[in-house]
Amino acid sequence: MKDQKDYKIETKAVQSGYTPSNGQPRVLPIYQSTTYKYDSSDYLGELFDLKVDGHMYSRISNPTVSAVEERISDMEGGVGALCTSSGQAATFISVFNITSCGQNIIASTTIYGGSTNLLAFTMKRMGIEVRFATPDMTDEQIEALIDDKTRLIFGETIANPVLKVFDIERYANLAHRHGIPLIVDNTFATPVLCRPFEFGADIVIHSTTKYMDGHASVVGGVIVDSGNFDWAANGRYPELSTPDESYHGIVYTESFGKKAYITKARTQLMRDLGMTPAPIASYILNLGLESLPLRIVRHSENALAVARYLESSDKVAWVNYPGLESSPDRDLVKKYLPNGQSGVISFGVKGGRDAAVKFMDSLRLAQIVVHVADARTSVLHPASTTHRQLTDEQLVDAGVSPDLIRMSIGIENVDDIIADIEQALIKSQK
Repeated sequence: MKDQKDYKIETKAVQSGYTPSNGQPRVLPIYQSTTYKYDSSDYLGELFDLKVDGHMYSRISNPTVSAVEERISDMEGGVGALCTSSGQAATFISVFNITSCGQNIIASTTIYGGSTNLLAFTMKRMGIEVRFATPDMTDEQIEALIDDKTRLIFGETIANPVLKVFDIERYANLAHRHGIPLIVDNTFATPVLCRPFEFGADIVIHSTTKYMDGHASVVGGVIVDSGNFDWAANGRYPELSTPDESYHGIVYTESFGKKAYITKARTQLMRDLGMTPAPIASYILNLGLESLPLRIVRHSENALAVARYLESSDKVAWVNYPGLESSPDRDLVKKYLPNGQSGVISFGVKGGRDAAVKFMDSLRLAQIVVHVADARTSVLHPASTTHRQLTDEQLVDAGVSPDLIRMSIGIENVDDIIADIEQALIKSQK
């Protein structure tokens, strides 16, 4: 009989994290409680000293949330996970967990605009510097950005919205040569299409708001720890390998081994910052996870068909979708995303910004929303919405041109999606 860790990802998406015993609910219950009962003060004391497992307070952990964390960790192939109140919270905690004032990080320029704002502006106020690396940089140029204060490299499997595919193995090798970890945002790919740990990544994060939920129902995020990075190897991470006075001098690497990073993120940062998901939010996320392997395949198939249609249209200036044969990232797709490239497409309508506005206003099935990656087809103009805080120079670095339209292709019948796009394209040229 197969052990649970050996199940295929479709099975893990349905079965991992919650195993009811005799007479218990078949469906994961919502534990809507802030607090828990204990048989003795000694046991509670050991909980707060991190000597025994259990739930102290729902700001730190909750049975419903924990089940979802275990499911996602199992799907990604990690040793543990921490759910957060949003994808932005996951990004922040994943970096801040091992970075302090006076230190720096390396980040790809082709990442989500919200991540760029967080790293370049908000965390700058905390004394943390971000050094951006463009995709065309050589290894030597990237390594020149790394010094003894550098804590990590950060990238995104499929960048939002420019859809640049991140060369995970290359950046993992670069990071590890300098004794630092690689953090990868795997939101668009999901563990169904790509598992970054298999290519050397150390930490994976997601905005679970996107494909994992899949229905635009609940905001959330998650951090997954591979357990593979040795935090005590070179003394670079004293926050993990030296005593934490807020827990009576506990040393995370000594007490928790491979789970040192994710344990510190939970028991120190989640305790202090409180970026906690509600139990009902995790329950809804769990429902989305169960169908994720089915949905992401349909999203990818529909998106490829739409991208091919757009590429053939004389009303479209350019199309960017990693699955196209014309994609400059085709070799990276074959390596990292051979089974699908998610449902997000970027393209430009002939006529520039004005034509783009006409196109979007003419769509009927697809709706203009500030969101991607749910069951319904949607559309957005990033330069004037999600990326409007970026300077013109940052927009260019991020690959966001004024005419760029981002479409998130849903799971509707693809013929209906294409028909809607076709009539809107005709109106955009009038």
